[in-house]
Amino acid sequence: MAKVRDYAKLASDIKESIGEENIISAAHCATRLRLVLKKTPSAEVTKQISTMPAVIQVVEKGGQYQIVIGTHAKDVYEELSKILNIDESAQPQVKQNLFARVIATMSAVFAPFVYILAAAGLVQGCLIILTHFFPAFADTGTYSVLSFISWTPFTFLPVMIAVTASKHFKCNTYIAMWCCLALVNNDWAGIAARIAEGESIKFLIFNMAQTTYTSTVLPPLFLVLFLSYLEHFLEKHIPDTIRALAIPFICAVIMVPATILVIGPISDTVANGIAMAYNFLANNVPALAALLVGGIWQVFVIFGVHWAVTPMNIANFAANGCDSFQAFQTCAVIAQAAACFGVFIKTKKKDIKNISFSAGLTGIFGITEPAIYGVTLRLKKPFICGCIGGAVGAVIISFFHTMYYVYAGLPGLLTTVNAMSDENPQSFTGMMIGVLATIIITIVLVQIVGCDEKPAEQTASGAPVAPETATVSAATTSSVAHDTTVYAPLRGEIKPLTDVNDPTFSKGVLGQGAAIIPSEGKLYAPFDGEVASVFDTKHAIGLVDQYGTEVLIHIGLETVSLGGKYFTAKVKDGDTIKTGDLLIEFDLNAIRKDFDTITPVLVTNADDFSSIEPLKSSGPVEVGEPLLKAKQ
Repeated sequence: MAKVRDYAKLASDIKESIGEENIISAAHCATRLRLVLKKTPSAEVTKQISTMPAVIQVVEKGGQYQIVIGTHAKDVYEELSKILNIDESAQPQVKQNLFARVIATMSAVFAPFVYILAAAGLVQGCLIILTHFFPAFADTGTYSVLSFISWTPFTFLPVMIAVTASKHFKCNTYIAMWCCLALVNNDWAGIAARIAEGESIKFLIFNMAQTTYTSTVLPPLFLVLFLSYLEHFLEKHIPDTIRALAIPFICAVIMVPATILVIGPISDTVANGIAMAYNFLANNVPALAALLVGGIWQVFVIFGVHWAVTPMNIANFAANGCDSFQAFQTCAVIAQAAACFGVFIKTKKKDIKNISFSAGLTGIFGITEPAIYGVTLRLKKPFICGCIGGAVGAVIISFFHTMYYVYAGLPGLLTTVNAMSDENPQSFTGMMIGVLATIIITIVLVQIVGCDEKPAEQTASGAPVAPETATVSAATTSSVAHDTTVYAPLRGEIKPLTDVNDPTFSKGVLGQGAAIIPSEGKLYAPFDGEVASVFDTKHAIGLVDQYGTEVLIHIGLETVSLGGKYFTAKVKDGDTIKTGDLLIEFDLNAIRKDFDTITPVLVTNADDFSSIEPLKSSGPVEVGEPLLKAKQ
C-alpha cells in the first residue's frame, strides 16, 4: 500500500515556509492540518503553501492557520510531528481577539435562522406584489393571515436569538427563552407606551425607559450573554437540592429587570447610533454609500464579518420602515451571481462550466458563498468584475432613492420586490435599472478580462488541486470503470452540501456529495470496499470501494476538538467492509449539545467521474437508501 505523495517532504516544506520557531502547536482533523502560530505568515508564504502538491487551500479560522489537505491530513501531521517533536497531549486553547469573537458570535446566533427571516421576507414581498396589482386584496382575511405570518419571525426575533445565543454561550435555553419572551410580552409593550406618553413608572426605585424589544437584536443578545455568567455562577453556589428551581427563578427576576433598566436602553442606543451614522452618509452622499456597499460588501462576506451589520439593518427597519443598505447590498450579491454566469459563458472547461452555473443559480437566492469560494474568488478576475458591477449598479439605484421596505434575510434577485412602495414609485424602477446594469456590466467585464483559469496543480490560495488517489489494495483497479452507488450511512435528514456551515465542505473543496443530520449515533458502510483510514479522533473515516471510488464521511463540524470522546470505532485501517456494516458508534446527544452534527458524505475523487448526482436531495433517510450516484 503506497502513498501517492511524499508527505515527509510536504511537512518539511511547510515547516520551512512558516518557520519552526513560529509554530506553537499542531493538530489535525479529517481534512486539515491545524497550526497555532505566534505570527501569521505573509500573503506570499500563504500563497507558496497553497500551491504545494497535495495542499488544497489555506484558511485562517478560529485563531488557527488551517492547511486543507484532504484525507491525508493525518499523514502530513504525523510527519510534521516527527520533525517538530510535538506532544499530542498539548492542546492549547485557541484564543481569539475581541473582533474575531464578535464576528463568531454574530455568525453563530444569526446563521441558524437566517433562512426563516428570508422566507418571511419573501412572503412579505409576495404580498407587496399582490396588493400593488390588486389593492382590494389588502382588505381580505387572507391578506391579514399571511401578513401576520410574515411578521411573526421579526416580532419574536428576540426569542429566536434566545435559542441560538443560549447554545453559543452555553446556558439554559429555556431560561433564555423565558427572559426574552418577557421582553416581547404585550404587557411590557403597554407599560412602555404609558412611559412614552409621559407617565413615570418605576421598578423598585428606578425609573424605567420606554424601550420596546420586538424586532430587536442587541438587547436579547446581551441579555443571554450576561445570563450565561449569572447561571454559571449560581450553579457553583446553590445547593443541588434546590438548584433546579432556584436558578430559573433567580435568573428571571434579575435578568429581565436588568435588561429593561440598563442592558436594553444602552444596547438599543448603540444599534440605533450605528444606523444613524450609516443613514447620515446615505442621506448626504448616497452615491458614496452605494459605491462602498455595492463594491466591497462581498469582501466582508469572505472574512465572515457580514453578520455584524444585521443589528443596524433591523434597527433601520424598526425606526424608519425602510433601509437603503439592503438595496445596495442586493446589487453586490447579484453581481457575484452574474460573474458566475459570465464564467459559464466564457470558459471552455466542462468542470468550471458546471460549477459556475450551479453557483450562479444559488446566488440568485442570495447565497453567494458557493459563487465566491467555488468560482469568482478562485479565478480572481471574475470576483473583481463582480465588485465593479455591484458598485455601478448600487450607484445607479442611489439616484432613484431606492429603498427596501421589507427586511430581506438574504438579499438577492428574488427580494428586489422589497423595493416596491406606493409612496416612492421610483424606488422599484431604480432597483430594476440598477440590477440590469449590474448583470450586464459584470458579464461583459468577465468576457473582456477572462477567467484567469490555471491548471489545477498551479491554482493559488483557495483553488482546488487535482484530487489525490486514495491508498487502496493491490487488487484495486487503477481507473474507475463502473458507476458507483453510495448508500446512506446514517439514519436522519438529508441536506444539500451547501447547507454545511463550513466552506471547505459546502463549496466542494474536498469533493462532491451530500450531508445528513443524524438521528441516531451509528455510522454504517455505504458500499462494499475497504477502510482507507480511521482518524485517531474517530470522528471521520475514509473508505474506498473495489473500483477506486473514494468516500470521506465526517461526523459533525469541528468535532476533532473532542479528541475521540463520544466516538467508538468498530473497524480499523485496511479492514474489508460490506454495505451496512457498523463502522462507528457515537453519542449523538452528547455531541450535539456543543457541536453541529451535520455529517458530510463526500466522493473525494469526484473528478474521476463525469458527475456526482444526489439521488435524494432532502427529507428523511434510512440507512441503506441510495444517496449518491458517481457516474462514469
